[in-house]
Amino acid sequence: MQLTPAHLQKAMSYQSYMELSQRFFAQGKTTSQDSHYNEDWVLNLTKLNLQRIARLEKNTTLAPFLLQKIESLEKKLIWVVLVESWCGDVAQNLPVIWLVAEQSKGKIELRLLLRDENLDVMDMFLTNGGRAIPKLICLDENLNVLNTWGPRPQPVQALMQTAKAEGKSREEIQEIVHSWYAHDKTQTLQNELVMIVQ
Repeated sequence: MQLTPAHLQKAMSYQSYMELSQRFFAQGKTTSQDSHYNEDWVLNLTKLNLQRIARLEKNTTLAPFLLQKIESLEKKLIWVVLVESWCGDVAQNLPVIWLVAEQSKGKIELRLLLRDENLDVMDMFLTNGGRAIPKLICLDENLNVLNTWGPRPQPVQALMQTAKAEGKSREEIQEIVHSWYAHDKTQTLQNELVMIVQ
């Protein structure tokens, strides 16, 4: 499994991704070209996602143990994250990932790739055979894969799998997942990101 310099050249900054997401939403679209992802119900979710991101950017504080781990990094890391604006898990996790990179003082370079435009990369990093996002791929400066994370913290991944096995509807699963995120307040994600930094 190898990402190439060409993949990184295609990748966006967090700011560019957010501008793209907001511009597309204003045009009644998501970042995906697939017509399924531009239906009204998906656009309604995308609006919620943009609100969630704004709230998390404003309200998230990184834990001291995570800041300490970032400060102790001896070598630069590149974090490539596969994303799309319609994805609720992207909205819940990406702002924290961005904040870690922001506070790393250049030790972590964050680059974002749209999933549907980069299926060659996505298909290297499937979750249980599915193209689940966000997917964080941690690379060294030679683009060797050191670690991966995603698409969501382990406890909520387990909750989601149980809900699917029980035949719950998409709406019920979304309620379960986003209630978990609201209660957890990014703490589990921050714990898991410590492991990625290591």
